[in-house]
Amino acid sequence: MRSVTYSMGVSLDGYIVGPDGHFDWTVPDEEVFRFWIDDIRQVGVHLLGRRLYETMLYWETVDQNPSLDFSTLEWAALWKALPKVVFSTTLPAVKGRARLASGGPAEEIERLRAEPGEGDLAIGGATLAAEAAALDLIDEYRIMVHPVLVGGGTPFFPPHERRVDLQLIETRTFGSGVVHLRYRVVR
Repeated sequence: MRSVTYSMGVSLDGYIVGPDGHFDWTVPDEEVFRFWIDDIRQVGVHLLGRRLYETMLYWETVDQNPSLDFSTLEWAALWKALPKVVFSTTLPAVKGRARLASGGPAEEIERLRAEPGEGDLAIGGATLAAEAAALDLIDEYRIMVHPVLVGGGTPFFPPHERRVDLQLIETRTFGSGVVHLRYRVVR
């Protein structure tokens, strides 16, 4: 069965976006960017909330810039080809290999798990991840911890009304001081 993963960059104090709405501190160096490229190759479908979808639209046309380096073009090609499901009540349509979700996270994940296909079901976006976590749909948390304290903003982990036990299954420290942590939910 396909795993459902939640993976994003986070500040050391736990935020994916700072109080000013910025996340420029998550811009990866070449080593971290290569990690993200290898990671996205393991994804079969990406589930996104509206805000993350709109942020990631950049990657749908960036490959039209001939001056970009190979890694950027490689990421753009992988992202553009990846099937995406967007959860939004306000968007009338989406672009590229994306479709609007026809149900809630539980229904979409159940449908995607039942379909033939390989690769993880990746969740992106704090609001969508919070809903999936509350429904106990997330199998793995993959956290890229950046060496910065932003003092507030949008938290990576939503408040839980229940305990969630995790098993550490992978760590990696990058030269920039960024640390990757991968935890599996213990059920």
